Amino acid sequence: MDKFEPRWQALLALLAVVGTSFALPRWLSLGPRWLLPTFVLLLLVPTMIAHRTGQHSLNHVLGIIISTIITLSLLSSIVLLVIALPGRKESPLRLLLSGAELWLTNILVFALWYWRLDGGGPLRRKERGGFGSQSFLFPQMQAEKSQREAFGIENWRPGFVDYLFVAFTTSSTFGPTDAPILRPWAKLFAMLQGVISLTIVALLISRAVGVL
Repeated sequence: MDKFEPRWQALLALLAVVGTSFALPRWLSLGPRWLLPTFVLLLLVPTMIAHRTGQHSLNHVLGIIISTIITLSLLSSIVLLVIALPGRKESPLRLLLSGAELWLTNILVFALWYWRLDGGGPLRRKERGGFGSQSFLFPQMQAEKSQREAFGIENWRPGFVDYLFVAFTTSSTFGPTDAPILRPWAKLFAMLQGVISLTIVALLISRAVGVL
């Protein structure tokens, strides 16, 4: 029997994004520290209820709203970093840790977007059935039929870890590697994710060599 795609991995990623916001320096947060967790919690509860009660359209909309909020929070931290970094006297270690936290947040935020939007979301992927992804060309999709049978992946569909890997490689190489992107929306998101990663790295390198 085909089972629903587990969602606990996406939930852990969302909670990690919220937790990372507490680890950032106060000057990289827009508003009080409790603001982002409060917004996410207020929306997460009805999102989970909507999923449990079968209100899948509401669940999908609330999930997009949550992803939008954490994305705006990430972008605001990047803007604050660009504005405030030249005048800051942070220790190199603290600055490096802040950059690593933003880089990790970038990965998690976009992994949630890819997981939420590919093929209409996890529920639509389950209802449609079939093989593979509509937005990414994963390595499993490039295997021949005989290879799929040999590895037992005839009915394979991507899960959250697959989207997390796409987000990680995009942040690491500023572009996809093992999973080429097929859909325009995913290409735009990948470009935005790459720009954010490149900005973080460029700012840290500039500060390290004394340009800022």
